[in-house]
Amino acid sequence: MNSYCDNPVAYQRRVSREVMVGKVGVGGANPIRVQSMITCDTMDTEASIAQSLELAQVGCEIVRITAPTVKDAANLQHIVRGLRERGCDVPIVADIHFKPEAAMEAAKWVEKVRINPGNYADSKKFKIIEYTDEQYAAELARIRERFTPLVRLSLERGIAMRIGTNHGSLSDRIMNRYGDTPLGMVESALEFARIARDLDYHALIFSMKSSNPKVMIAAYRLLVARLREEGADWNYPIHLGVTEAGEGEDARIKSAIGIGSLLRDGIGDTIRVSLTEDSIHEIPVARALVETTAAESSSTALQTPSTGLSFDPFSYQRRAAERIAVAGVADPGLHPNDEASSAPAGGSDPGYNVALGGEETVRVAIRRENFQKIAHKVDRMGDFKPEFVYEDSDVVELDPRDDASVASLNQSADAKMVAVRDGLDLSVIAAYRLLAAKLEPRHPILLKDSLTISDNPEAEFLPTLLRAATNIGSLLCDGIGDAVLVQGEHGPGQALRLSYNILQAAGTRIFKTDYVACPSCGRTLFNLQTTTAKIKAATVHLKGVKIAIMGCIVNGPGEMADADFGYVGGAPGKVNLYVGKTAVKFNIPEAEAVDRLQDLIREHGKWVAPPADGSTETEATTLADVRR
Repeated sequence: MNSYCDNPVAYQRRVSREVMVGKVGVGGANPIRVQSMITCDTMDTEASIAQSLELAQVGCEIVRITAPTVKDAANLQHIVRGLRERGCDVPIVADIHFKPEAAMEAAKWVEKVRINPGNYADSKKFKIIEYTDEQYAAELARIRERFTPLVRLSLERGIAMRIGTNHGSLSDRIMNRYGDTPLGMVESALEFARIARDLDYHALIFSMKSSNPKVMIAAYRLLVARLREEGADWNYPIHLGVTEAGEGEDARIKSAIGIGSLLRDGIGDTIRVSLTEDSIHEIPVARALVETTAAESSSTALQTPSTGLSFDPFSYQRRAAERIAVAGVADPGLHPNDEASSAPAGGSDPGYNVALGGEETVRVAIRRENFQKIAHKVDRMGDFKPEFVYEDSDVVELDPRDDASVASLNQSADAKMVAVRDGLDLSVIAAYRLLAAKLEPRHPILLKDSLTISDNPEAEFLPTLLRAATNIGSLLCDGIGDAVLVQGEHGPGQALRLSYNILQAAGTRIFKTDYVACPSCGRTLFNLQTTTAKIKAATVHLKGVKIAIMGCIVNGPGEMADADFGYVGGAPGKVNLYVGKTAVKFNIPEAEAVDRLQDLIREHGKWVAPPADGSTETEATTLADVRR
């Protein structure tokens, strides 16, 4: 299979054809476009117009509106007309699930239609069926018959189409042939694209969305590799997004890991950050992701290592390092007979050891200067404690371009923890990929978010957060990294919290309750923001439990594949509760649903009582901090 990018250690944006969405060009030489989605009922014309105008005013370049029924789709005519009468020419995209008839109606009025191959004229009943080749071909023929009219209408009107696969809503046919995999996501989209191409329709944009950054990254890379394999004229633009990212700092971190990592690979022509917040808050995050990518792309280019990459870009596997000991500031896990590293005064305590590498969890480091600022309160820092001091860890700092130093280290008898040296004009991701490719895998690697130590206590937090999450999160999803150090954030407490939250969002180290929460839209059957807040208040102490909060069933069961429990809108005022992908409680009145969710968690042995003193660990950063 062809590579997913020309050079994984030097930024080069993927070359794609231009697709026009109204007056907005996507792909080609255009900048990366930022888009969002309104959250109100599509039948509320004035509210839809007002929210679309509000988004356009804060820099949203493309607005998406759900059209779950033919009636909703027909009302897009009035929304679009109202926007144009008010002098707003922002392109409108109709979001379609399940109903080809709604897509046909919507395509009369909008500049772009988004369809999901997993549930557009396809079945998703989670049935186990062994399809013969003849049965599979018959299913494709049926889909071609249902999909062709929409393609012809889009061609006739000159509008664009996004073929948007979601990890949580693959059809039974795809699931049974390819499984719940990135390959299944890609093949699902390509089946629909081939139908469009047979009709000489090429105004296509692809997306491969998931709430799991590792799955999302692998799926997009695989998509690009498959498009290259298909031929030069398959150079369609790509839309990036993480589904169900949630809210607050965690959602911004998860979005940066998924979207930011792919942007650094040169993949992505338009992006949407999905937050369980008012849509206008998505735009600054998306713009900051684009800006941090542009800043990193100016770094010194590196040459692809002759040894190739140290990781498989399409399948996660952690790099195999030896287990070593470093002097720690706590005692998270060496056996009593392990010897501690000696450490100088002023930082680590040589009486404590920290194990890293091998199968150990990824550890969190702190600079000595910052440790001295918080040493008096480490025992009160709960889940956000530093585990070792960088200067006391016998870390070896290298320039990954220095082959002689790398070779010398590779010849040493003992495994050493290695980091990229500060002060180099290199992209963090590129530098660490090059280091991992040249370094023998036995040596553990410490990841840094920045090769510059922050000296500005007034620096804006959002760009710092996004840069740290992109740099460290991307490498963790590549399987690289045995310890992390956030040094681009000046405040030591905030840097430590950011370190742990990046590990959690990347699925590397789960230390608190994990939430998967979708953004609101016109399909949502309850207030997602207030409901998410209620569920968090009731369950935030359940460390390691994953809870999905879904406004409707479009992606619910599938995106909850990795969740322990799910809270899903089933009907207006009614909630269905899930264990994994299986619905077990139906039509629960919304007023009772959070209590019933707690009961369900108890039934499955995952409930623990909250601390008697109410001292549950919570995020210290407010939404205002991350929105600055």
